Amino acid sequence: MSHPEMDTDVESSRQERAAAAVRPEKGMEVFRWVVTMVVVALLAWGLTADIRFNRLLGAIPAFGRILWLMFRDPDWSALPGLVSAMWESIAIAWLGTVLATIVSIPMAFLAAENLAPRPVVFVVRQVFNVLRAIPELILAVAFIPVFGLTARTGVMAIAVGSVGTLGKLCYEIIEGLDRGPIEAADAVGATSPQRLRWGVLPQVMPELASFAMYRFEVNIRASAVLGVVGAGGIGTLLSQYISFKVWERAGIALVVVIVATIAVDAVSGRIRRRIVTGPDGTVDDSSIDPDALGEASIIVHDRGGGPGGAGDQ
Repeated sequence: MSHPEMDTDVESSRQERAAAAVRPEKGMEVFRWVVTMVVVALLAWGLTADIRFNRLLGAIPAFGRILWLMFRDPDWSALPGLVSAMWESIAIAWLGTVLATIVSIPMAFLAAENLAPRPVVFVVRQVFNVLRAIPELILAVAFIPVFGLTARTGVMAIAVGSVGTLGKLCYEIIEGLDRGPIEAADAVGATSPQRLRWGVLPQVMPELASFAMYRFEVNIRASAVLGVVGAGGIGTLLSQYISFKVWERAGIALVVVIVATIAVDAVSGRIRRRIVTGPDGTVDDSSIDPDALGEASIIVHDRGGGPGGAGDQ
């Protein structure tokens, strides 16, 4: 036997669920229309701008002529100096990435909403946003009066420029961690540092290290570009060769940059896969080692902080 009140409640509940299911679709529809209008506006602006597409056809033969000048009679005597300059660019990228990682990972924990108070999260995230908005070239120009036209300028520009990007990627990883290990650490009476050590770091460190390696790959290209403003590395030589039309050496410099970038990307990619998947090539689904959690429990109980210890009496 059915009750009228129960039937009414069931029907109203169904209507609420149906309305809730429709709302995201309406929001997505509005988003699609906004994106479509923005794309149409950009296309209309591009058609009205002073763009001469016939120049594109003329640019192809000009580009081919430059390549022919570069590799017609390459000056191989410049190869040792170019390899040394490329090594300097890799060193600039590596030092800049290390400095950025040291700064950005602790700040990322302060920017994660599941670990830090909201006011702290807001301030740290705004710092990341500001640093991400400033190009490395602008940072290099700003550091030139301090460090001069040296490799240290490139290191500092890459380090400061990478803090914003690395910090954002890191705090997004931290916010997506599994709460289970943290709750398990809380259950044995772990303190905040112990909870961070046993419940958070084992989950996020592999991915944080992987993102740091990926940023190193990106910074190698950035270090070559920073040479345009005299921040050291092979970019300085490449800019000089192109400015003075020393094409036979510019071609060799371009080949060195391409080969070195591909080699570093290949090695770094293997290291990143090893960090994430482990030595056996499979991702470990366990977020925390039970033995490690047991060790944390022993430490807490020995200090009298666990249930039944001195801290509860």
